[in-house]
Amino acid sequence: MRLFVAIALPEEARAMLARFESGLPGARWVAPETFHVTLRFIGEVGRGEAEDLHAALSGIYAPAFQLAFDGLGTFGNDRAQRALWAGVAANPALEHLRDKVESATVRSGFDAERRKFKPHVTLARLKGTPVDRLSEYLALHGGIAIPSFEVDAFTLFRSHLGDEGARYELLAEYPLLLP
Repeated sequence: MRLFVAIALPEEARAMLARFESGLPGARWVAPETFHVTLRFIGEVGRGEAEDLHAALSGIYAPAFQLAFDGLGTFGNDRAQRALWAGVAANPALEHLRDKVESATVRSGFDAERRKFKPHVTLARLKGTPVDRLSEYLALHGGIAIPSFEVDAFTLFRSHLGDEGARYELLAEYPLLLP
């Protein structure tokens, strides 16, 4: 099974982010019901490994916190951008939770993550999007205004890949400590 740990977004935040899903040629828009902030991608694992990971994640104690968005951006290079995302504002509590998830993952026997943590919500996959149109889109929509929301849990998801894109199955939800 293919797993990842993430923060699921509330319906209101998903609906507000979905408003940005138009007007960009070459964009394959992500279904709003799948919007999330990935804390750690795990990948393919067996049932025993998944159970060990679940046990480690269940032992995480971290405070609930407010999450806010901070602009739009892209992943890719000078020749081609491959994804459009909504950035997450810097937040020490989010970093703390991500560090605890990483530590639990490594204790469960998985390799440490080598990529720098860049919290975001993927809005679209890009293929052949003209650079000038992407620049215009970012200039027009880059200053997103979405109210912050409380993160009171994080989630272990299973990803099912298919022709229509990924479908996510919630396997476990782990509560955060409320103030």
